[in-house]
Amino acid sequence: MTAHVEPQDDFKVQRVASVLRHSVTENIRNAILVGRFRPGERLPERDLCEMTGVSRTLVREALRQLESEGLILVIPHRGPVVARLSPEQARGIYQVREELEGLACELFAEHATQAQLTALRKALEAMKRTLPRGTALQQLAAKNAFYQQLLDGAGNEALTNSLHLLNSRVMLLRSTSIQAPGRSKHSIAELTELLQALEARDGKAARAAARRHVRNAADVAIKILQESLQSESAD
Repeated sequence: MTAHVEPQDDFKVQRVASVLRHSVTENIRNAILVGRFRPGERLPERDLCEMTGVSRTLVREALRQLESEGLILVIPHRGPVVARLSPEQARGIYQVREELEGLACELFAEHATQAQLTALRKALEAMKRTLPRGTALQQLAAKNAFYQQLLDGAGNEALTNSLHLLNSRVMLLRSTSIQAPGRSKHSIAELTELLQALEARDGKAARAAARRHVRNAADVAIKILQESLQSESAD
């Protein structure tokens, strides 16, 4: 089912001083990831201030962080715009993601505690409830929660840090692939197969299932990016 940005997707920032800067960045990032701002679209500071309910200073700090993540570009005489990922860039990101997430799943199967396995199972159940009918923001949050549980159980700080370096672009591609008709259903089936391998503590099978899942997501996302380029060329 295609995800839509619904009115209940609220990007207002909760005013807790210790986390305010992080919250502004996170909320602008989420607005991009769920399609409120599209690739190539300008990000006027005034609109972002209205959306988040914070000052220009905090918005500018958030934009600098998102620029460092490769999620936005600052173009002279135009200002910040949402970055476009080319099919070639996406393919490279998925190649890295396939290897890293495959390793994460193998490590999870070998080292995760029973409590971590239970938490992962609950995260997948939450995904099953959310993906068919949730808003775009809820869908993305459910998938991110599943992957965070997976990384926690893998217990490899270097691996987690490596994936976090790609995090914004991975999430952008994740939000792209999940919008394809029928992809949510296939994604749940693939992750259910992965969970079965993890529950069996079969590291090799878990790694193979994770890699298949990433390859399938890559095929969908890259096709969407290619079709988007073709559509823009035709216009």
